[in-house]
Amino acid sequence: MSQQLVSHQLVTFLEDRGVEHVFGLCGHTNIAFLSALEDSSIKFVNVRHEQVASHAADGYARAKKQTAVMLSHVGPGLTNAATGVANAALDSIPMVVIAGDIPSHFYGKHPHQEINLHADAAQYEVYRPFVKRAWRVDREDLLPEIMEKAFQLAESGRPGPVLVSVPMDIFSKEVDPDRFARQKQHTKALHKPSIDDETAKEIVQKLIDAKDPVLYVGGGIMLANAAEELRAFVNQVKIPVAYSLMGKGAVSDDDPLTLGMTGFWGTKFINDKCRNADLIVAMGTRFTEADSSSWENEYTFNIPETKLIHVDIDSAEIGRNYPAELGVVADVKQALTVLTRVAKELLPEGRLDEAFVEQSRKEKDEFRKENEHYIYDDAFPMQPQRILEEVRATLPRDAFITTDVGWNKNGVGQQFPVYEPGTILTPGGFCTMGFGAPAALGAKVAHPDRIVVSLVGDGGFGQNPALLATAVEENIPVVWVVMNNSAFGTIAGLQKAHYDTTFGTVFKKDGESYSPNFAEIAKAYGVEGIKLTSADQFKPALEEAIQSGKPFVLDVPMINNPVPTAGHWNIMDIYSPNKKVHHASVQ
Repeated sequence: MSQQLVSHQLVTFLEDRGVEHVFGLCGHTNIAFLSALEDSSIKFVNVRHEQVASHAADGYARAKKQTAVMLSHVGPGLTNAATGVANAALDSIPMVVIAGDIPSHFYGKHPHQEINLHADAAQYEVYRPFVKRAWRVDREDLLPEIMEKAFQLAESGRPGPVLVSVPMDIFSKEVDPDRFARQKQHTKALHKPSIDDETAKEIVQKLIDAKDPVLYVGGGIMLANAAEELRAFVNQVKIPVAYSLMGKGAVSDDDPLTLGMTGFWGTKFINDKCRNADLIVAMGTRFTEADSSSWENEYTFNIPETKLIHVDIDSAEIGRNYPAELGVVADVKQALTVLTRVAKELLPEGRLDEAFVEQSRKEKDEFRKENEHYIYDDAFPMQPQRILEEVRATLPRDAFITTDVGWNKNGVGQQFPVYEPGTILTPGGFCTMGFGAPAALGAKVAHPDRIVVSLVGDGGFGQNPALLATAVEENIPVVWVVMNNSAFGTIAGLQKAHYDTTFGTVFKKDGESYSPNFAEIAKAYGVEGIKLTSADQFKPALEEAIQSGKPFVLDVPMINNPVPTAGHWNIMDIYSPNKKVHHASVQ
């Protein structure tokens, strides 16, 4: 019977798991499964390029805090999606990729689109370096337990994507329904490790004994859905909190105890506060290169002179970049619950440093004053600082922002206040250009009642404008703000500063600056679009776009000034040894 076909039973399995959306693109290897989706409660979000699907699924998983499901075709479908899946992997985003594969009875004969250069039917091996596991399903009766394992692995420990590659003939085979039914008996959520009271007391006692402690948090707080527990702990112990780029939003930027982002794009005050601390309690962070100023002690962290307590779900991250005096493998949500309870006993009044709070406020005010001439500048093309200022002023506190790479990512990390956890979606580990625009689709699908604005550069938006077709077909009202400097701007600034050229990094035609008209491109897809002609036009145009309730593109010409940098990135020493050179403005 048709209901016994693997394709139909797989759809039922996904429904039972609570899957509401599948992002993907058709191919001759997956249309049996796609056809079975037609009468399902699961909504298929159709895209025009697999990289759009993988980035949208990534954004969906981050915003909804649920494992995303993506559908791909074999060969070029898989490789098109690979960048987005790798981006999700390096940011620890749970995703199950279901891919059609060549017929199992044709392995090694080089049927249409088989990868067989080093092994037969080896297309699933393309994903092995960056997914938590890649399965090739060689027997239909094994698919039910593989699917159960796939979701469990994607969600447990340090989350991440997995691949289930299904030969197209297996989709069309029959399997005993009891094999899928048996999977319903298995738990759908594993209990995660916490810490014992003895360890919690040791950590809190070290905080009590420290003279100048700092709490340092990363994206693991959001992955564990632990922002509420983090804020309870901070409110109890009352010590300064710094964050990595991926940790932005874990604590509200208007909390007086919040320092801000560390590292290359951190301010001198934030970096100095971390470098001079005698104790850092780090939670859910990998101490990445940009956040840690290439791990050079004179800029951001001076560990091990500063003692480190490191709590993370992934034991491989503890001690990877800095030696930890105390390493704790635990789910940070569980750990923070215990730490707060113990802190109420051992540190009932907290250890609020009023002098620090006042100094921090003054430093933030001073940094803002240094940028005010950009924020209020009427120049056109616009100053990037003014763009960020007016976006923040227009949006509610719970709006989602997605970024790409360049000014929008680095400037947002440094200068754009985020108030609610998980509302800033940015590519961290892979820093993928092209992430922000399609990730916004996923965020809006996950939360149709919330405003979603994508801050992207013209380079990133130009990579996959076909995402606009999906926005129209699926009625996904995202607002894209294209910060258009007619260049790969951040790289152009680097190249200009170190090599006095912008060859290959700026867009020109016959020696003149060139850019497509993204507003007109949007209109061709059926999306509303405005190309700005003055700085004063931007805020009203953004308000119009949000209020329209439609997909909307704002093409915003922007001056290519660099993001201020107070930290360090070792690539500068590679380009220009023994010089203190960072970026240059490219006009």
